[in-house]
Formats: sequence, C-alpha cells, structure tokens
Amino acid sequence: MIWLSLLGALAWSAPSQATLPPVVVATFTRCLDAKDRPELAPSMCAHMTVPLDHRMPDNRQLSLFVRKFPAGTRPNGQLWLIAGGPGEAGSSFYPFLASLRKAAPGYDLMIPDHRGTGFSTRMCETEESIGSAGGPALVGAEWASCFASLNMDASRTRAFSSSNAAYDLRALIDGFSQGGPTFLYGVSYGTQLVLRTLTIAPPRRLDGVILDSLVPPETSAVWDLSHRSAVVDAVGRRVLAQCDRTPSCRASLGGSASAAMHDVLIDPALRGVLGENPKYLFGAMLDVPEVRARIPAILSDLRQGTATSWTEAKLRLAQIVNTLLPYPQSNASIPLVGLISASENNARPALSDTVVAQEERDFLFASPLPGLLTRSGFPLYERDGAFGRLPSRTPPILVLHGTLDPKTPIEGAAAQIAMLRKSGTVTLVTVTDAPHFLLFTAPGCLVPAVRRFLTHRRARRSSCRSGPDQPARGSD
Repeated sequence: MIWLSLLGALAWSAPSQATLPPVVVATFTRCLDAKDRPELAPSMCAHMTVPLDHRMPDNRQLSLFVRKFPAGTRPNGQLWLIAGGPGEAGSSFYPFLASLRKAAPGYDLMIPDHRGTGFSTRMCETEESIGSAGGPALVGAEWASCFASLNMDASRTRAFSSSNAAYDLRALIDGFSQGGPTFLYGVSYGTQLVLRTLTIAPPRRLDGVILDSLVPPETSAVWDLSHRSAVVDAVGRRVLAQCDRTPSCRASLGGSASAAMHDVLIDPALRGVLGENPKYLFGAMLDVPEVRARIPAILSDLRQGTATSWTEAKLRLAQIVNTLLPYPQSNASIPLVGLISASENNARPALSDTVVAQEERDFLFASPLPGLLTRSGFPLYERDGAFGRLPSRTPPILVLHGTLDPKTPIEGAAAQIAMLRKSGTVTLVTVTDAPHFLLFTAPGCLVPAVRRFLTHRRARRSSCRSGPDQPARGSD
C-alpha cells in the first residue's frame, strides 16, 4: 500500500471565474414531508431561484430544491451529494443515509435535485409534477403533450444542459456555504457533472472530491452511451468466465457458461418464458451482486426447463427497485435523460435502430440505452466549449470504482484518472468484483475509504473485495 500526501487541511482555492448572474437564496425550513418517512424526519428543505440559462440570463428563472440532513449544532463541514442519471433526483441517496452518516460523521449532508428532477423545476412542469396522473413519470397522453411543449419552446428545453446544471451547483454550494470544510461526492453521471462544475464553475471553497463509479472521458468513442450494450456484454462475459474457472459451476452447466447462455437465448422453447428482451434483463442482473451471482443457476434451471430461478431473480430485482424508489419524486425524468444523453454522451449521433439490432445480435448481455438514443423526439443542444475539457487544477480527488462495473467500465475510469492526474492528486480505490454505485453495492468498502478521506484529507491507494454477500441496502 502506498500512502499519498494530498494537500493537508488547507482548502483548495478555486480559479477566478466570471460572476454568476443573480440568484435568490431561501433559508432552510422544516421539510413538508418530514413526517412521511422516519429517515426524512431530521431533514430541512430550501429552494433557490436561478436563471433558466446562466450564460444568457433573461427574465426566465427556475427553482432548485435542496434537502439538508443536519449533523448537529456544530457540524464538521458539508458533504454535497450529487446524484446520477442523468435524470435522477437526490432522493436516490435517501435509502443510504445510515452508510453516509458512517462515512461522514459530523457532516451536514446536502442533497440537491438537479434542474429537471425531483422537486426542482421540471422540463415538463405540468406532466412531470408530483400531482399529475403518473406523478413524475409520464403516462398516457402526458407523453404527447410533454414532448409537444418541449418542441414549442426549444430554447427553454436546451437550457436543461449539463453546463447550466454545473452553474446551478456552484450557486447552491456558495449560497448555502457555512464557511467550513466542503466536499463534493458524485456518482455515475454525477461524476461528470462534478467535473464539469470544477471546469467551468468551481465553488469558492472545495476541500476534496469523491467520485463513485467514474465516467470515462467525454470524448471517448468506445465507452459512450451508444456503446453501452458492448460495455454490458463485456462485463457479463467476465462474470460467465468466473463460472468457467470454478469446477463446480462449470460442471453444473455441462461446460462453458457462455455457450450455455447462448443456448438459452436461442432456444425457441424458452421464448415465452424469457420474454421479448431477455438480454436486457440479464444485463440488469449485473447491477446487483446477489442477483448476478444467481446467473449460472438460472441458466442451469432454464436448460432443464425450469423457470423458477429466472422468475425469482426478476422478482428480487423488482423488490430492490421498489426499496430504492419509495419517494414520490424518485422516478427519473425521461425527458432529461434523453436530452443530456443524446446531446452530450452519444458518440454516434447517426446511430439507427438497424445498427442497434445488428450489434445486439452478437451480445449475450445488452442495455436498452443505445436504442433510446435513436429517437429523442425533441430539440437537442449543441455541445459547448466545456465538452471534453477537464479543470486546470483540482482539489484532492478520491475515486472509488468496481472492477465489474457494467455502466462506467473500469477501463474508462482509468483513462479519465490518467487525464485528471495532470491537474491534481487523484487516488483510486478499486473494489474487486463490484458493479456500479458502490454506496449501494459495496458500502463495506466505500464507507471506510470515504471516512478516511474526509478525516485526514488524504487517501490510500488500495483495493477492496466485494461479493454477492454485500448488503442490498444502505447499511454495512
């Protein structure tokens, strides 16, 4: 193990930037939903009014929501938690408050909703409102009316960009700062947003950055969302290869796990059992260690004509999703997912359904994301000058990444880290066999690493082992 000295207890000083347009900051008050669930009881809520477009401000504004879980009367500092997606609300962190408290004892936990998500202003304000027919999710006729409104006001639609979200984040951190140590934690797309913020709108004070499941470089032409199925398939085949290296697992399938998987997918007798897109469901199983571990048993049962394990795995995935999304604002914003994904994270804008189908034929595991990129249905925005850039200098950065991440591959994270090390100190903690979102899938590895980083302002390059026994909730 190699200990790295970072920057001690001194805060990183942000480069000078242009002054933000005026914002209106409200104070924290007791949350209206504090009585709805026990974990929300101590939370305080606030809204901030910001320009619709920070770089071309006019009289149009939107509202940003932030929830604070106070640490006490004299907090050690603030830890800002930036959700992934794009399109996920900050509520994706609420199920993991116990782990976050252990990782950041004494810190106020600050959880904003990106513009377009949660209780912040939505792209389709009527159709995505909490009180609409489907709540934040679009249902029935809401799809048509939502997309019609996005096309009618293209300039407003295009303002829901990553760069504007970065300016939002600076406004929030500076506006609600208490002057003490300040850390940023981003997961998945949240890591992209954090890096964009450091590049174009760094807060006045930032003592360190934690990146969970780091995205690859924005200019990548092999790890972008149009290649997500290839990324998922590569990880899935590594999982099957682990079975091949275990004599008992290989024997249960009568040989190669990949061959068994192929046989199951092409077996006409199983089409009614597996449904229309079994490769997508097998791909989703890779996200949860306990379900991923069942794949060999599922294949063995299916080859014997038994669908019990397959059905149980689907049920378990549904249970976990329901556990993680119990809040009224939890549903991801599909318009925001489509806007940012297609505008910024698609290296093949000419991608067609035909190409997607051709590529999927060669895969054992796949993702529906490439297919969604072929049909946005509303105005996209041009990549701005911040795309592909990284900050000229950074505070200390801790990266935590799983070696079996089917969304942000470890190879892409390594490429991003190599570029970030030109600007500052970056420490990587790899979690063997872990998938995506380590706060969820490997809290036993993440919590001590984050706590050490926050406490000592330094991190140790290391590895940690994850496995199917890792909890599926936010406890460790």
